[in-house]
Amino acid sequence: MEKYTYKDCGIEWLGKIPKHWETKRLFNICEFIRGNSGFEKNDLLSEGKYVALQYGKTYKVEEVNEKFQYYVNENFYKSSQIVNYGDVLFVSTSETMEDLGHSVFYNRNDIGLIGGEQILLKPNKNILDGKYLFYASKVFGNGLKKFATGIKVFRFDVYDLKTIYISLPKPKEQKAIAEYLDKATAKIDRIIAIKQEQLMKMEASLGKKVNEIIKRGVKDFELKESRKDFIGKIPIHYKVQKLKHITTKITDGAHFTPNYLDNPDKNSIPFLRVTDVQVEKIDLNKTKFIDVEEHNELIKRCNPEKGDLLLSKNGTIGITKVVDWDWDFSIFVSLCLIKPDRQLNVDYLNYFFKSEIMDFQIKNGSKQITVTNLHLDKIRDFYIVTPPISEQEQIVKRLKDIEFKFNDSLKNIKSQIETLQAYRKSLIHECVTGKKQVTSAIKTKAYA
Repeated sequence: MEKYTYKDCGIEWLGKIPKHWETKRLFNICEFIRGNSGFEKNDLLSEGKYVALQYGKTYKVEEVNEKFQYYVNENFYKSSQIVNYGDVLFVSTSETMEDLGHSVFYNRNDIGLIGGEQILLKPNKNILDGKYLFYASKVFGNGLKKFATGIKVFRFDVYDLKTIYISLPKPKEQKAIAEYLDKATAKIDRIIAIKQEQLMKMEASLGKKVNEIIKRGVKDFELKESRKDFIGKIPIHYKVQKLKHITTKITDGAHFTPNYLDNPDKNSIPFLRVTDVQVEKIDLNKTKFIDVEEHNELIKRCNPEKGDLLLSKNGTIGITKVVDWDWDFSIFVSLCLIKPDRQLNVDYLNYFFKSEIMDFQIKNGSKQITVTNLHLDKIRDFYIVTPPISEQEQIVKRLKDIEFKFNDSLKNIKSQIETLQAYRKSLIHECVTGKKQVTSAIKTKAYA
């Protein structure tokens, strides 16, 4: 097999590339379109004439194919906003730096209409294969972060994207690389999906154990009717109480976005949002910070401290985090602060929020407004099954023991998924920069 020989192309993210490859600036091989279509979530239809590439629906999608079922009627048609097969969409605005520059391949033969907060690239098909561009974008997309402006919301401009250079094999070789990556990434994705299904089954099994122990306790007690259909029977000496009757405070955080510090120091105060409590351990390197004076004003109303429970009430609702640290912090309105009284063990309450009983109440409590918002009054009226405090402690111990047994297996599967995702990313990088030779391209001498 004839092997690639390499040259230094002078572009940092590419490094050395095969000698027969070129480099081109995107501006010279693509048409750029800024999305400005005005359709909102309420405008989306399950059937329609045009595929609606609304920002909120494409945000986490890698490919828009036949499974993508969002449409708008002809009232939203604009000839300047048309998306065709082989085009690539870029997320140009994001609340997180990680998602800025996310790209989406349009894999449909019908017409799509681009939404706002996105930039569309239409490759010159005589020079650039759309699928190859998509895979290349998974690498150079990271470089767009250096152009990011904004503090609360990050964005880059069309001009920034136009300045990007990519490696450019001949069209046949581009297609060969894209076809190879289609097959290779599909195989990796299937393995990841299997691992994720294993993870879901294990988490469901753990959830079942939590539900059984929350409802029945750690011993075989005589049961009574709880008088709540969504709770069912409970041990005869357990109580069903509203959360507001077994807590000293239920409130939420700042109802405005504070002034985040660009250069926080040791005297700055962490300001936690939903994204901060979604992870197992809070990463202060990714947290927003505010100054002490603003923090001191915020804690007059909402003063979180060790031993409290945080609950997400906006966005991704129902996530809980026990405050088991000693450092000062403030919270945003998206988080609810719950201070248990002496009748309630905070770890027990944390487990209770993971039960089917609470899941039912959260879903029911959010129906009257939106599925992504809980009012404080709803939270205060949540029903909690409360054993005596000594039994709550026994339940917590039993559940922690069960979690400990599950955790090694769960961590192992999560590690496997992360390794596969990293390999997928690395494989794409190697192929679009020419570090890995694609056999089908060599065999057909596509680059000759």
